[in-house]
Amino acid sequence: MEVAGMGRAETEPTGMGMAAVEPAGLGTVGIEPAGTGTAGMGIAGIEPEGMGTAGMEPAGMVPPEMEPAREAEEPPGSPALPAEPAQDGPPAAVPPGQGALPAAPGREREQERGRRGADAQGSTGRAARGRARRASSRRSGGESARRPGVTVDSSKAKTSLEALKISLRQLRWKEFPLGRRLPCDIYWHGVSFHDNNIFSGQVNKFPGMTETVRKITLSRAMRTMQNLFPVEYDFYPRSWILPEELALFVEEVRMMKDNDPSWKPTFIVKPDGGCQGDGIYLIKDPGDIRLMGSIQSRPAVVQEYICKPLLMDKLKFDIRLYVLLKSLEPLEIYIAKDGLSRFCTEPYQEPTLKNLHQVFMHLTNYSLNIHSGNFIHSDSVNTGSKRTFSSILCRLSSRGADVKKLWSDIISLVIKTIIALTPELKVYYQSDIPAGKPGPTCFQILGFDILLKKNLKPMLLEVNANPSMRIEHEQELSPGVFENVPSPVDEEVKVAVIRDTLRLVDPQKKKRKDTQCQSLEQAREASQELPEAALPSLCLKQVFPKYASEFSYLRLVDRVAALFIRFLGVKGTTKLGPTGFRTFIRNCRLSNSNFSMAAVDILYIDITRRWNSMGIEKESGMCLQAFVEAFFCLARRKYKSLPLHEQVSALIECCECRLAALHRKRLVWGCGIAERRRPCRARGLRLAPAAPALLNRTATKRSDCRNHRN
Repeated sequence: MEVAGMGRAETEPTGMGMAAVEPAGLGTVGIEPAGTGTAGMGIAGIEPEGMGTAGMEPAGMVPPEMEPAREAEEPPGSPALPAEPAQDGPPAAVPPGQGALPAAPGREREQERGRRGADAQGSTGRAARGRARRASSRRSGGESARRPGVTVDSSKAKTSLEALKISLRQLRWKEFPLGRRLPCDIYWHGVSFHDNNIFSGQVNKFPGMTETVRKITLSRAMRTMQNLFPVEYDFYPRSWILPEELALFVEEVRMMKDNDPSWKPTFIVKPDGGCQGDGIYLIKDPGDIRLMGSIQSRPAVVQEYICKPLLMDKLKFDIRLYVLLKSLEPLEIYIAKDGLSRFCTEPYQEPTLKNLHQVFMHLTNYSLNIHSGNFIHSDSVNTGSKRTFSSILCRLSSRGADVKKLWSDIISLVIKTIIALTPELKVYYQSDIPAGKPGPTCFQILGFDILLKKNLKPMLLEVNANPSMRIEHEQELSPGVFENVPSPVDEEVKVAVIRDTLRLVDPQKKKRKDTQCQSLEQAREASQELPEAALPSLCLKQVFPKYASEFSYLRLVDRVAALFIRFLGVKGTTKLGPTGFRTFIRNCRLSNSNFSMAAVDILYIDITRRWNSMGIEKESGMCLQAFVEAFFCLARRKYKSLPLHEQVSALIECCECRLAALHRKRLVWGCGIAERRRPCRARGLRLAPAAPALLNRTATKRSDCRNHRN
């Protein structure tokens, strides 16, 4: 039997079968005792630091003067324990074998007076403790009693666990490292949305994000945007997808060499599913790809290699920036004010046939360079093989570089990249969390790998759905023997990113605003207790929707994806069937004498068959990227004399206009049917009162849509 007041959260007392029975002194099952949160705790079940034998005393035996001190140690936001009930029940049963001898008749009255005195003293002690608690509650504005602490499930955090623990201690939130039977406010996953079955709260992964930022999917999304807006998306290197575009790659390189004989390019081949530099290699000629022999079994992306990067201390480096996608609809993006700079470990030289295979010279991946003998672990943010991005900016500023313009270009790169990724992401999101069904809300930290060219133009290398959040590194003590050593550079950047991400998604923030104290004095006292008062300013800067007016015109594919999702029909699917595609054509009135429904079927079959042959998914139907291609074909057919982005924009407006008109017409029909079914005294009344106005608006909108007809 547990000592009263010391039972573990969500754990039944020994020998008790029903979960509804709680240990003495605890309120609701699943709520931890006050003062036993994450601060100072390593693993659940280990008592917090500062709890000695005093924490082991049974209820009613703690000296009264200790109780106020324990209350004062509770972090703000922690749930307060209920006051101990008066134990006026019968005395505890005497254990077997330890029966007391009968008392002498003359001493019975003395024992009775002693028991009464002890009871009175115990009641006085309990009353004093109750007064101390109430006084402490009044001093804190009553916030700890009214506001429960934010709960975080970290059982699936994996490599980001240590940084997450530090962040939770700074925020004074409750961590559940082994999971929890009751729902938590936030679930922190290490790999993907599907690490656990979540039906409420918030989770730090979007469904489908891993698939969306894979190298091939990212390259296709960026190519689509480059076709629409070639100037705006020139920050992504020219790319080809292998093996399906191998012939195209060879032919385009041959043509470019014929047009410019002095052009001597280098290409970098990246496996689609590779990470941490695995399988990456450089080539000078497209024919070298065939020598590797594994391209058929392992799809890859080949890109034009950036031969003239910005160097620092004669070393090539890249930038890892952390981007928070806080919300998908509406779109909300934050960028960390600082990041990491990862350096190569050999002085850079432009690629030649002799140095193509020197990975420590050309590849900036930390997981590769850490194995170099020249790798430098430094406790300073300004030196070593891994530094903060802010230290690089300081050096550039001292050289006279325009750092503000550089930051502006990076912000633009991030926003444009997210805009290119959101259409595919929305399709996955509606598949896993259909509209109208219960499910969690999502947010995610992304890792953007950016390379600066010699002229300070930022170039996007790739996007990581699961950037490493480790705050320690391996140090080799002896051959084959490694030890994890804290990395101050990683901790400074990554802990701030995780902590401030949690602050931005804090589920209690709105509740705290709604329950603020009315008087100025109480509000001041409450603000002094909030953890945010002692924390530094946010390291995450909002860039969207802050700059939405400058980039909204780029969201054409986002609107095409909305049409695609509208005609999916079955909730939970990600591919459009032939019936859904025909319905889209019919409802938007895109078929005519020159483009019959038979031609529509042929277009669907040709595009769908080609895209399905390139993928590994077994589900049949038209994926979003195939639908976008078909939509572009329809736009070119309908508006032949315009640039592609104007063609697509005009067709989107045409479809949205005609679908809106169809929706209004259905509303009118619905009003008319409801009115006819409704018993009415006036027999001549056929339509609902609002129907004529709707008909007038429909007629006006119909005249506006005539401009889109052939």
